[in-house]
Amino acid sequence: MKIGKARKEFLLLLVSLIVVGVTGTTVFNKNIHEDIMLRVAPSAERALRYGEAHLDASHSESYDIDRAEMLFLRAQRLNLKLPLVQHQLSRVSFLRGDFDQALKYIENELSSNPTPSNTSHYMRGLILGYMDRFDEAAISFETYLRTDSKNWAAINDYAWVLLKAGRTQEALIAVDWGLLFWPDNVWLLNSKATALFEMGRTEKAYMTIAHAHEILHTLDEAEWSRAYPGNDPLIAREGVKVFNESVEENMHTISVAMKSSHVDVQ
Repeated sequence: MKIGKARKEFLLLLVSLIVVGVTGTTVFNKNIHEDIMLRVAPSAERALRYGEAHLDASHSESYDIDRAEMLFLRAQRLNLKLPLVQHQLSRVSFLRGDFDQALKYIENELSSNPTPSNTSHYMRGLILGYMDRFDEAAISFETYLRTDSKNWAAINDYAWVLLKAGRTQEALIAVDWGLLFWPDNVWLLNSKATALFEMGRTEKAYMTIAHAHEILHTLDEAEWSRAYPGNDPLIAREGVKVFNESVEENMHTISVAMKSSHVDVQ
């Protein structure tokens, strides 16, 4: 006797629920459950939601960029115009260093979505920054900051592209704004020290980087992951190390400049 399609799909779903119920929600079982649910009830929204969960750095046990991409592409096939699908595919391409493809995806998101998420402008700013298109990147960050003006990460990334564009005074204004709300933020302090140093204000730059260095121990892997959402949480330790080295190098450079100008740094 043949089993009808609807009954077969029901049995698949039942098996999935039993497996998860008996063995627990391990990553493997969760993936099986997702696959069966998408077979039983195909939905672009469901595929997008599952994909986002696999790109969430706060849940290292289920982080899987390859599976996230597969689910986003499935959502795209099911509904080409679903908001945020192109945005999420852009994130995947960006994390892989394929900035040309990332830009294509985010441009498609912004042009096809009648009410795009403001984070898409942020994403575009990051991509353009990594492509050395700094002035264009600044415009995208400005668009984002109009609706989220106190977001320290966005302010710092905005200052980063301004510094790269040689717009040092504007970068300093941006980080000073952020420090009004986040006075002990090591990223903003490091950026401010860089801006001050490039402007020749070496003594003030040293005082700023010294403050950053003093509180650098407060930066942990969880904080780094919050600052760089979407990155593999397994590289958070290396990320913290690299940033620490950046602050150390900045402090050394400014210290040397101070000594060469015969200014006492003791």
